Amino acid sequence: MKKSLTLFTAILLAVSLSAERKEVHILSANDMHAYLSSMPMVADVADSLRTLYPGLLVFAAGDNRTGDPLNDMYEIPAYPMVALMNQIGFDATTLGNHEFDSSPRGLARLINLSNFSYLCANVHPDDSLGMHLRPCQTFDVNGLRVGVVGAVQLGTHGTPDTHPDNCRGISFEPYQEAIARYEYLRSQCDIVILLTHIGYEEDVELSAQVPWVDLIIGGHTHTQLKGGEMHNGILITQNENKLKLVTHITLVLERTKVGDGVDGPWRIVEKKAENIDVRDRQGRNKTVTDMVSMFSNNPAFFRALAWLEEPVTTYEELGCLMCDAFISETGADVAIENYGGVRYDEHDAGEFTVSDVLQLDPFGNDAVLMELSGEELRNMLISCYDNDSHLFPFVGGIFCEVEFDKKTPAQVKKLTLRTPDGKKLDLKKTYRVVTNHFVASICDAPRRDQGHSINRKTADLIIDFLDRKKSVNYTGKKRITIVNKQ
Repeated sequence: MKKSLTLFTAILLAVSLSAERKEVHILSANDMHAYLSSMPMVADVADSLRTLYPGLLVFAAGDNRTGDPLNDMYEIPAYPMVALMNQIGFDATTLGNHEFDSSPRGLARLINLSNFSYLCANVHPDDSLGMHLRPCQTFDVNGLRVGVVGAVQLGTHGTPDTHPDNCRGISFEPYQEAIARYEYLRSQCDIVILLTHIGYEEDVELSAQVPWVDLIIGGHTHTQLKGGEMHNGILITQNENKLKLVTHITLVLERTKVGDGVDGPWRIVEKKAENIDVRDRQGRNKTVTDMVSMFSNNPAFFRALAWLEEPVTTYEELGCLMCDAFISETGADVAIENYGGVRYDEHDAGEFTVSDVLQLDPFGNDAVLMELSGEELRNMLISCYDNDSHLFPFVGGIFCEVEFDKKTPAQVKKLTLRTPDGKKLDLKKTYRVVTNHFVASICDAPRRDQGHSINRKTADLIIDFLDRKKSVNYTGKKRITIVNKQ
């Protein structure tokens, strides 16, 4: 009798502690860069997942725009991506640095045209801009509360990596400080997510500072992770750029009954992330396909400019092409193009079109001319490296030998400039230097001439150069020699 009573008590206890399970499913993308042709497949992924999981959340981790001229040069710049994201049913995005390429007024207009939220805790626009940002938002998914906080990276000048003029009327703060203010979400939500555009390594560092967070959906560095990675108990996800892949995230939660049928708290018991291939997907959402066709109906973008005799396969080869175009069209002695200003690294042999140029140089930068001594030019190149994510710029009219400090590998120890015939550049002589207005604005090395716009876009210089040349070959072109980069 005693044995039976004990068994009965154990059964009752097991029933009272039985767990209820729920799942939250998320589809995430990052650094889409207006890759319009992949959006019908992204829509098909979202449709398929919603059929299985009606409460699906769809998030973007910034840099939705800047990459396809059909999007970026539309009558309302970047509206095609907004319209497509509306149709797909995105729930929220954070701001990437390239969201600011629209200028403050342009960004405010895009936000007002969006059916999804823009979440960014470390961005504070003036009220006069009418920019409807939120630091965070709580979503209800099958009775679970999901709190999401957004954040964007800041460069060496305390603003996102875009031209400073695009940030007028907006103040910024370090994302660590901004995110910390929302720790209270842990007590109010069953799940807490950070939607960041700060970079993979920064996400990993941040994970050690936010133990109250469950998941970080990241962007900015285009880091391809295999599904996701666990760091300090937090799942981190990110994909490379231009919608080659998206991520399906599954969070499994359990809640136990405690005491007289009282519900305990929800606990995450499993976190999973899987990559979904977009480019090779056969399914396409018809409405989104029709919208992309409508936005793509502009034959002027596909006019052939020149014949590329051999394929190019590196950023530097294309950077050399750009710099040669700047010199050819302006008569300058030297050209500088920042590494981040070259937006792709390969192109097949064959036609090079207007669209190819505008995807290579999509920022609408003005060309800037300045007169610099050889010493000022050298210091400007180092400053560009320091202020552009420690990536050395590309050049025309000169060759560079870069030696890094062994104790501080990210620091340039010595920079030798040479003329095309191999002689050392005269550091006292004055040279006409052409660059883009982003480089002119971020390079804070002292110089007498701050430069002036020639009222032509750098992309137009490239278009005119190729249109005149008709045939070019940049395979193997290299003007930067790294002596001891580790």
